[in-house]
Amino acid sequence: MRSLSNTRYAAGLALAALLAAACTAGSTTPTGSTGSTGAASTGGSAGGTTASGATGTQPGGTAYPTSSGTTSPTATAGASCAAEVANGMTQAQRWGQLIMVGIQPAQAPGGIDATIRASHVGSVIYLGGWSGAGTVRATSDHLQQVAAGPADLFIAADQEGGAVQQLKGKGFTVLPAALDQGKLPPSELTALGTTLAAELRSAGVNVNLAPVADTVPPSMVQTNAPIGKYRRELGNDPAVVAAAVPVLVTAVQAGRVVATIKHFPGLGRITGNTDVTAVGITDSQATVDDPYLEPFRAGIAAGTGMVMVSSARYPMLDDANPAMFSRAIVTDLLRTSLGFDGVIVTDDVGAAKAVAAIPVPDRAVRFLAAGGDLVLTASAAQVPSMIAAIKARAANDPTFAADIEQSVRRVLALKTRFGLLRCGG
Repeated sequence: MRSLSNTRYAAGLALAALLAAACTAGSTTPTGSTGSTGAASTGGSAGGTTASGATGTQPGGTAYPTSSGTTSPTATAGASCAAEVANGMTQAQRWGQLIMVGIQPAQAPGGIDATIRASHVGSVIYLGGWSGAGTVRATSDHLQQVAAGPADLFIAADQEGGAVQQLKGKGFTVLPAALDQGKLPPSELTALGTTLAAELRSAGVNVNLAPVADTVPPSMVQTNAPIGKYRRELGNDPAVVAAAVPVLVTAVQAGRVVATIKHFPGLGRITGNTDVTAVGITDSQATVDDPYLEPFRAGIAAGTGMVMVSSARYPMLDDANPAMFSRAIVTDLLRTSLGFDGVIVTDDVGAAKAVAAIPVPDRAVRFLAAGGDLVLTASAAQVPSMIAAIKARAANDPTFAADIEQSVRRVLALKTRFGLLRCGG
């Protein structure tokens, strides 16, 4: 990966506070799981936004840190950089920023080169079990060279800990399961997040698809297939999870790695694993004032760069659509009610059984139409049909075309915040 510019990174520190305005002000005329399985899954903090020292309140009255939301000259510079890069891209290059594609160890380093070049893919995720930081770093460097341009790739991994740790071997600490992480005092949890970020950065990885913000109730620890079965939850009480999530978000992002809280609005009260079944994936209890939303609220307050949306169903929120295809959940709840203005990413839509009945092109279009930004597919073969569907919908739907241009700006703004854009000629 190309070396980071400290100047570019500093220019993005307060960008989250300005993001919504930047998306509108910088727009041109519009033209256009991970992590839900266990062992087989894909998966404003210091160094991110400027921390104010203010606090929010979790269930039980415990305080969690919040970002300041203060506009600064560095935020303005970051927004300007994102707008500059977007304005210099072709339509195809902009749409490629809306896709994250998987790469398996057997494909390293050049197995998805053609897809990156042809579809201008802007993000990659390491899937399967990768061994050794040297191998990962060499692959990361290769991928960044293939995608050479003003915007570096987001390169992601599922480094949760326990059963879900895709990068192992020399150069990677064996991480405890999240359930054990949640029991650590804040100082030790911060140290773990700091180490995790340093190892990822050293391997050329700049996005971690963690921490899990789902709460598994004590009565479902044994029956919750996607999370509880693998001890992926930080606790069995939303107050405990809401205390741990912002600590990890802050520590990881201080190390200049984007944190991703998942799987909104929560997988803790379902029995089926959305990666392997479409049965038992309904949470009939989640509402707009659900206490299980508090860990997500805490992560957003801490300035998390990304939120991953699940493919489960929540009939009290939307009785017609899975979460990732629901405007009521993605836009009304996550964007508007919880105030998240960063990048919203899907859980895997490439191989997950929860979405298998939906045509591949529709998976991308329906998510983007719901208000999401980044479509994650394990399969590179699916990318051309997704891009074609985005193009067709944008040509016939001006509102959709305008919305996805804002999604492009959000992705680029987050890249600016973490020093992954080059501006100013």
